Amino acid sequence: MSPTSPASPTSPTSPRPTPAPTRRLTTAQALVAFLARQYTERDGRRHRLISATWGIFGHGNVAGIGQALVEAGNGAGNGPGNGAGNRAGNGTRNGDGHGNRTDAHAGSGTAPRMPYLQGRNEQAMVHAAVGYARQSGRLSAHAVTTSIGPGATNLVTGAALATINHLPVLLLPGDTFATRPADPVLQQLEVPYAGDVSVNDCLRPVSRYFDRVTRPEALIPAALQAMRVLADPAETGAVTLALPQDVQAEAYDWPEEFFAERVWRVRRQAPDTAELEAAVRAVRSARRPLIVAGGGVRHSGAEETLAAFTAATRIPVASTQAGKGALRHDHPADVGGIGHTGTATADELARTADLVIGVGTRYTDFTTASGTLFAHPNVRFLNLNITGSDAHKLAALPLVADARTGLEALTAALAGRGYRIDPAYETEYTGAKEAWEQQVEASFTTPDPTARPTQTQVLGLLDALVTEDDVLINAAGSLPGDLHKLWRTRSRDQYHVEYGYSCMGYEIPAAIGVLLATRTQSREGRPVWALVGDGTYLMNPTEIVTAVQENLPLRLLILQNHGYASIGGLSEAVGGERFGTAYRHRDPDGGFTGPPLPVDLAANAASLGMRVLRAATVDDLRKALSEARDAEGPTCVYVETETPDTVSGPPPAQAWWDVPVAETASRPAAVTAREEYDRQVAARRRHL
Repeated sequence: MSPTSPASPTSPTSPRPTPAPTRRLTTAQALVAFLARQYTERDGRRHRLISATWGIFGHGNVAGIGQALVEAGNGAGNGPGNGAGNRAGNGTRNGDGHGNRTDAHAGSGTAPRMPYLQGRNEQAMVHAAVGYARQSGRLSAHAVTTSIGPGATNLVTGAALATINHLPVLLLPGDTFATRPADPVLQQLEVPYAGDVSVNDCLRPVSRYFDRVTRPEALIPAALQAMRVLADPAETGAVTLALPQDVQAEAYDWPEEFFAERVWRVRRQAPDTAELEAAVRAVRSARRPLIVAGGGVRHSGAEETLAAFTAATRIPVASTQAGKGALRHDHPADVGGIGHTGTATADELARTADLVIGVGTRYTDFTTASGTLFAHPNVRFLNLNITGSDAHKLAALPLVADARTGLEALTAALAGRGYRIDPAYETEYTGAKEAWEQQVEASFTTPDPTARPTQTQVLGLLDALVTEDDVLINAAGSLPGDLHKLWRTRSRDQYHVEYGYSCMGYEIPAAIGVLLATRTQSREGRPVWALVGDGTYLMNPTEIVTAVQENLPLRLLILQNHGYASIGGLSEAVGGERFGTAYRHRDPDGGFTGPPLPVDLAANAASLGMRVLRAATVDDLRKALSEARDAEGPTCVYVETETPDTVSGPPPAQAWWDVPVAETASRPAAVTAREEYDRQVAARRRHL
């Protein structure tokens, strides 16, 4: 007879294990409840990771995510007031399928709300979410829900912008039926070679993480991975969870642990010891070092650390579009923007630098002048970046670390070794900076208050008005170049130019996102300006309606120049003869050289609910800008700008940009442009 075995867990004599508590919810309800309990933490400060959800509803999400947002405390047909800054709701109680009742917030008796924001265009909703994330230091983000079909594909442009700029946004597009009860359904793309492909697969290449949740239980690992990527400073960008419409509405018994509060700590990676020592040697051996500050400085909150590093070493600091504001414009070491749209001071220093220290930059072609800017025969690169691929660019010495942590370590390591640049080098760049400021003043000068202003004079009037509280938003056209060269940045987050994707139509929705973020940071908010040309305005004015609905004090400045002025200038430079860039009537020969189109953008903005101030002269504009800044509701300033002359226009480009020119052509403009192209491209280097 065998010896008696201990009672097994399934033996009748052993106690039954207590079933883990569950809650019966639809997949959409579970996702919303999960998102409301996710937090980030950096430097001991906690932030809600997903603080609101934007949505436009159709058959692919109205009964799923839409219904779940109602359950989450929004109420049928009621918006959240000012969005992410709202108080928590009263909590929704749901049966869990086992006769028990549990509060939506486990253990507290109160469910955190998921505020809902109503958009008008899916791409614009992503832009608004990106603006919010950037203003929030990437520590808080928004979700965006859409239906299937065009609602989902409209997300692609915004997703690409978010991912290129390393800014977090959670995309929740509806998808076709997972169970395929009818095939195809409305708006379904049929792919003959693959039954599991939908239009949402367009989002794969522009997302940092993508998953299609084809079963309720698959949401658990997918949602956790999505949060991990959103909170990771090296990986963050657009994250997509495609949600089949039947799965959204399907119920499941969810483990309570899924709804527990989670804190995703945003790490500050320290540099490797050997890499740090190599970096110290490189800096100490440099005679003409130059720092290129990118967006990573801002994302890390490393501005004060950068200022301390320059105070110790006196190394000058140039900035990319994303990095502008890393130092105030009046900081002694700040030499302005770098590259094709940079200052003469920064670009000349770049040409003679023997060590280029990139801090949080991707080195785009605008920064490197398409590989022609860094011309010193022995130039080397030292790249401090949280992302290894960026740290190794241009055959650099890598220093893979958080920007603030890395600069702190580099400053400390140099402190005891007596490094400081030659005083003659400091005198050189400070003198060059003063000379450049005189050019800026000349561009901003408005000698005739009764004249129509040029674009740079418009910026000069705005420059004289704003304080460090104001935020300026721009993305496309000729404004980014003028702003990068000329704008005097007064605070770390005043300059908000999206130039990773340079997306026309970004400005207005992004300004709404920034306004929502500033209201969570202070009750009064801050003055936020969206600067757009007529081409950009016509791309995406829809979210004016959202600003009016939420009574957000958006300051919209429309500069009317009757066409694509930036591309018109580029077209002329590369032999395109400004073809297709003017907004004018056709002439008898079929071209577009007739009178300007009778389009009244001011009237359009007014029809969408904005208060509009028209300005015909410099003096009118000065008064209108001041009135708009003091306004409590959404206000538009509309001005037609004059073509600049050599006195009132911006300084020309200080470095080249590679736009290939036709190698063979019969028209003289293209032939001449090709000759200039061949001359410039000969200076390109590959830094190996």
